Amino acid sequence: MQAIDEAATSRYVQAGGLRIHYNDVGSGYPIIMLHGAGPGASSWSNFKQNISVLAEHYRLLLFDMPQYGKSDKVVIEGGRLTFISRVLADFMDKLDITKAHFIGNSMGGQVAIKLAIDRPERVDKLVVIGSTPVGHSLFCPMPLEGIKLIQNYYRGEGPTLEKMRTLIQTLVYDSSFLTEDTLRERYEASLDPDVIRIMSTRPPEREDLYDQLHRVACPTLIIWGMEDRFGALDIGLLMLKRFQNARMHIFSKCGHWAQVEKADEFNRLVLDFFSH
Repeated sequence: MQAIDEAATSRYVQAGGLRIHYNDVGSGYPIIMLHGAGPGASSWSNFKQNISVLAEHYRLLLFDMPQYGKSDKVVIEGGRLTFISRVLADFMDKLDITKAHFIGNSMGGQVAIKLAIDRPERVDKLVVIGSTPVGHSLFCPMPLEGIKLIQNYYRGEGPTLEKMRTLIQTLVYDSSFLTEDTLRERYEASLDPDVIRIMSTRPPEREDLYDQLHRVACPTLIIWGMEDRFGALDIGLLMLKRFQNARMHIFSKCGHWAQVEKADEFNRLVLDFFSH
């Protein structure tokens, strides 16, 4: 098996008119993995605790969304979910992938939901982690605490290490395992001048998929942390009700990064869902 190393698995492809970066790990049926929208995010950083286990059974394609990771930093015209899902469909075409499983954390899950709505033939099974494709909640005032931190990260004095520390600590229930290396890696990735310019002047437009959720027909596993400060739990329950074929798993003592905080159980849960 190939070395599971970020540099060794790094690839680029032209998709949707953009230079898209991804990591290609393992072999077999494809799983496309999509990160969240926090500053400095990439799919490798979001899922590095899951790669070695999942790659024993599947080919993993860790997709960096436009404006993130090593993909092109461009202004997104129109709704972000529509834009990125179109790029994602072309990415699949360029790699000769007709259909795949998807794992999406937060915004990445929203992109995969939009693809499942617009191009249902491309999505086999779907796992979403703390994704909020609607803009209202019965439980919580919106936007939630974590979303406000993302929105304010590039405002005012701009990115700072302390802003990133607060943001990362808010992502998890227990921040004691977060290292200074993780913090600095995300902080340094957030300092790209093009990203600062775009997020300060023309941040992406939010889309609300409320009236489209009933069109998600693929088998879907909705994963939530009970202490998620970025996604209101009732939005997960709304998706559970409106999707055509969904089930939900809620972790106690867990925040927005279930794939990190509950990595071992998350890996078992996802493998079981994809294989049965």
